[in-house]
Amino acid sequence: MALVTKLPSSSSQSPLTHLKNPHFSTPKPSNSIHFTRTSCSASPFTEKHSIERYQRDKWVFKNELDQYPSQNHSNFSTRDYEIALQLPELKNLLKVLREKREKEGNGDGEIGNVFLVGTGPGDPDLLTLKALKVIQNADLLLYDRLVSNDVLDLVGPAARLLYVGKTAGYHSRTQEEIHELLLSFAEVGANVVRLKGGDPLVFGRGGEEMDFLQQKGIQVKVIPGITAASGIAAELGVPLTHRGVANSVRFLTGHSRKGGADPLFVAENAADPDSTLVVYMGLSTLPALVSKLIQHGLPPDTPAAAVERGTTPQQRIALAELKDLPDKISSEQFVSPTLIFIGKVVALSPLWPQSCTSESSCLIPQV
Repeated sequence: MALVTKLPSSSSQSPLTHLKNPHFSTPKPSNSIHFTRTSCSASPFTEKHSIERYQRDKWVFKNELDQYPSQNHSNFSTRDYEIALQLPELKNLLKVLREKREKEGNGDGEIGNVFLVGTGPGDPDLLTLKALKVIQNADLLLYDRLVSNDVLDLVGPAARLLYVGKTAGYHSRTQEEIHELLLSFAEVGANVVRLKGGDPLVFGRGGEEMDFLQQKGIQVKVIPGITAASGIAAELGVPLTHRGVANSVRFLTGHSRKGGADPLFVAENAADPDSTLVVYMGLSTLPALVSKLIQHGLPPDTPAAAVERGTTPQQRIALAELKDLPDKISSEQFVSPTLIFIGKVVALSPLWPQSCTSESSCLIPQV
């Protein structure tokens, strides 16, 4: 499912800056937001314009969403206009929560709680009991793309959900805007939950949010989640360390901060045959990373695996020697999120057939 719209162009200034301005009024669109059902592969996560996202967040769009899909609208990227549509309800929720605090006798400046919650790699059964308790008692949850739909189904019925996910080329909120949302709702005494896939402090930018809020005097509580490396390695049956095979494990990001195909110049130090490498966000930069790892001495026949949408029903696994892995995942059209494992421990997986050590490679769909 996807939502496609046709909206007027937005200004260059983000309307989120008007969140605390009581005199700001939302511009009226010439047309309501229309969404069209288009065919795409089913995803266990929240895609940027999926109908699931808009149904989940419909409270904040109020009546601006057209319930009857239109067939003749092109896709849009005016995220600022979406934020402008959301502002009235966000401001109203701030008011309601402030009045609730005052009614309960907490109007003396008591600050709310902010929780950074890791939800694991996708399987809701991997959610911790503490995380479940927090998300069922939240006032507002800001959730990322890689929080699975199954986990979001566990949110308490009184909570408000707001999508703040990022994908390549589309950030529904900038990091700075997420900071301001967390701060604004904490200041009125709300229980605010920042939901992240995996663990919030492993490539989740949780440290940045924690630092910002602590500088503003807001207490932040972190609830760890099972990071994708651990959860998906368990799914593969791969020990990340193993005596006599791998004496260390390294988590790498394949994402270039400034964009492009260069995976942050990590390959020279990472080309250790006695270490296990786990590459997050490395789908687009994998060919360059593999080339550099081999160039710096990692054997081309090192066992490797790529896992798309790990621990979910849509999971797919590709097993191949390192030199063949980029072509394998390209031919099978793997999509994000895909986690990469590189190292001799991959061959310890019960899924690794003997044939994968020769010229062939293997693709294993989820059963």
